[in-house]
Amino acid sequence: MTKELVISTTSHETRVALLEGGHIAELYIERERERGIVGNIYKGKVIRVLPGMQAAFVDIGLEKAAFLYVADVHDEMEQVERTIEGEEHPDDQGEGAEALQLPPIEELLREGQELLVQISKEPIGTKGARITSHISLPGRHLVYMPTVDHVGISRRIESEEERERLRKIVESMRNPETGFIVRTVSEGKSEDDLRNDMEFLVGLWDNLSRGLDEVSAPSLIHSDLDVTSKVLRDILTEDVKRIIVDNVEEYNKIVRFLRTFMPRLNYCIELYEGDEPIFDAYGLEVEISRALGRKVWLKSGGSIIIEQTEALTAIDVNTGRYVGKHNLEDTILKTNLEAVKEIAFQLRLRNIGGLIIIDFIDMEKEAHREKVHGALEEALKGDKNKTNILKISELGLVEMTRKRVRESIGRTLCEPCSYCEGKGYVKGKLTIIYEVLRELQRELIDLPAGHVTLLAHPEIAGLLVDEERCGLDELEKRYGRAVAINSRPGFHIEQFEIAVG
Repeated sequence: MTKELVISTTSHETRVALLEGGHIAELYIERERERGIVGNIYKGKVIRVLPGMQAAFVDIGLEKAAFLYVADVHDEMEQVERTIEGEEHPDDQGEGAEALQLPPIEELLREGQELLVQISKEPIGTKGARITSHISLPGRHLVYMPTVDHVGISRRIESEEERERLRKIVESMRNPETGFIVRTVSEGKSEDDLRNDMEFLVGLWDNLSRGLDEVSAPSLIHSDLDVTSKVLRDILTEDVKRIIVDNVEEYNKIVRFLRTFMPRLNYCIELYEGDEPIFDAYGLEVEISRALGRKVWLKSGGSIIIEQTEALTAIDVNTGRYVGKHNLEDTILKTNLEAVKEIAFQLRLRNIGGLIIIDFIDMEKEAHREKVHGALEEALKGDKNKTNILKISELGLVEMTRKRVRESIGRTLCEPCSYCEGKGYVKGKLTIIYEVLRELQRELIDLPAGHVTLLAHPEIAGLLVDEERCGLDELEKRYGRAVAINSRPGFHIEQFEIAVG
């Protein structure tokens, strides 16, 4: 499948789109005012230790304190479960080894203690950033871990012979008590390629760790690459045939970056000079807008509904307008199989992570359920973020997880509705009217005399004067008080006030 990178850069925002077969598969956005912090290294100060959660809050200078688990602070661990850019893993985690017994966090940390930490997860929603004291510096071919004595090989390198070759090369070159992860792009690379990457990363660590004692906490020690360089470093492979960028400065920066870090690879780099915005020219704005909607139509006429919540993402599959050609079971199977491809596509494009529940249309045949489950596993193989899928239940539900390393597109590009306060709905007009009448009754019971004025949204006021007047008349007759109704265009539809005077 042909892959391309389309890069749009302005003074305030950079957007990088990975195209597969002419359609956007992944989108990376970095805004100057909201620049990502994953990979940044800080000198932080422990502000609170939580024995009950075996974690600690650390002040690193951000708005919210960062969260540090005990497993990420234990400096004697021999095996560290790592995920670098959602792709690379040590290859032998937990194989033939007993679970490590970690000491209590209160024995490792104390309030006021200073330590060097790295952001492993962006702040998401109401949660602060997750951090680790196991520093990792990603390069093109290797990931350097100066605090861990370990060599890991990407699980995506399947050849045992190649894995052993790469391991021997790295083992022969690394310093004792330091670790490296060999990345997927290292497959087939020479010893010189790996040595150049290793020397660069070791030198980078030596430079940033020098003089740390003189720096007070909280302080930023090292910033990771900008979004363009990070994407080039992490996802640029021989599969990507072309890079198109619409900014001269960004074009020159990309050329310099590729010459420095990937001199042996030849890429077609084009400077887009058209009058039409580059994302419009490639039809990407329409696909991005589609990725912000709840409902996604399938080609057959079926649809999927995607609902994101704080705890999980629910995806519902519907036949919609599709009625099939033969029988109901075949119709359901075809819709579910079509939905599988779209779901895998939308998860990558929207960057949805965490717990995901998929409600497929109920299938009576076990063979059909297995076929849909297999299709889902196959569709997610191209996703570099780690996924875990459970079997389809008899009710047609699939529970799965997808590693979350940054905010989804929806939460990056959108914010909660200020009118409905993020609920996605407001109270019905009749509900509000009956609340108004109940509140009026409470006021009139205790009111010996005086005028009563109701201030309400124009739509509510209009209904009380016209269609729902009978309820108000009943109250006025029972308590012998007239109620004046005044509309207030600036009121929220649920807002009302009762003035007595």
